[in-house]
Amino acid sequence: MPPGEAFAAVARGCSPIARTEIVPLRTALGRVLASDVAASETLPAFARSTMDGYAVRAADTHGASEQSPAYLRLVDDVPTAVVPRRPIGPREAARIHTGAMIPPGADAVVMVEDTNLHPVPVGDAEVEILAAAAPGENVLTVGEDIRAGACAVPAGRRLRAADLGGFAALGITRVQVAAQPRVAILSTGDEVVPASAAPGPAQVRDVNATTIAAIVERAGGVAVAHGIAADSTLMLERTARAALDDADALVISAGSSVSVRDLTAEAIGALGAPGVLVHGIAIKPGKPTVLARCGGKPVVGLPGNPASALVVAWRIVRPLVRVLAGERIDDDGLGDERELAAVLDVAVPSRPGREDYVPCTLARDGAGHLRATPVFGASNLIFTLVRADALIAIPFDRSGVAAGETVRVIVP
Repeated sequence: MPPGEAFAAVARGCSPIARTEIVPLRTALGRVLASDVAASETLPAFARSTMDGYAVRAADTHGASEQSPAYLRLVDDVPTAVVPRRPIGPREAARIHTGAMIPPGADAVVMVEDTNLHPVPVGDAEVEILAAAAPGENVLTVGEDIRAGACAVPAGRRLRAADLGGFAALGITRVQVAAQPRVAILSTGDEVVPASAAPGPAQVRDVNATTIAAIVERAGGVAVAHGIAADSTLMLERTARAALDDADALVISAGSSVSVRDLTAEAIGALGAPGVLVHGIAIKPGKPTVLARCGGKPVVGLPGNPASALVVAWRIVRPLVRVLAGERIDDDGLGDERELAAVLDVAVPSRPGREDYVPCTLARDGAGHLRATPVFGASNLIFTLVRADALIAIPFDRSGVAAGETVRVIVP
């Protein structure tokens, strides 16, 4: 099954978690907004200038040019944070600063660069207008940014710096966000020992618990470590059930042998209905992946090889965390990646009918073009990915990519 379809099969039955919390703006970056936020006021609340210059009635500048200037009487000076003293009448102008309130009667601002000021010995000075202004030129009108009652930021948005700035402009200093989904992480395999331990003969350190946790937390979740389970169906099922009860989702990193992978699928199938939905997805690396939904919670069984586990965690687990947080995402789980186009240095073989993700380094050539060089290595080697800058994404229907082709590159 293609990865996008496999993801959708699991995600469509998973509801966003109901827990929410109210947080100050300073900690809201990257959190998912729990409900629509409406503007409590209109912005801008007053018409203001976007330039230093002169507030005028646009009609009084009609036809003005350097060869045929218009002359207006200077009647006021409007700095920022000051209410204009008087309205602007016919053939009048007011000096105005960027951000200052537009005087009543004025409907445009002529930039100072398009004017000359002519002081006179007695009375008001005269402003020479060298360019015509259209109504509304260099003016922010009332409500041009947002109107009171309009949706300022929709529910399901992962909050960005601009969103927080919008809240601040409206005087909103605390927002309701989805609680961070708790994702239990359980490793399996008699050959696996904790990363802090010295491995004995025929043992390896647990790499996957660390990489999966990093992906979960970068997606906005909370990784909950549940250690390493023994290669026993009964023990794995018991440990997995306890881990799932403690979380909103469960990720199991299987051992490397076929028998252990089968054991993992069996244990997952016993955790609740409907159970295993997908056993094997069309992706490289990462084909022997198990996807399930147990009691309304997603469960993912990842391959044990570090590169495979990391790629599938990025492709499947990451968007599942976003779904649980209530974020609006594409049906196939993609859509928020940083994508680049690069010229491939070396041909990459592939097989139609699967998504391939090939690690690569990125560099600019002498002409400034971005070039991708594959980093080939077995899926059980973590440093294949450590040495890489990105992943070359080879589409489902391609049988390989030739050197010199432009490829889609994803920076996870």
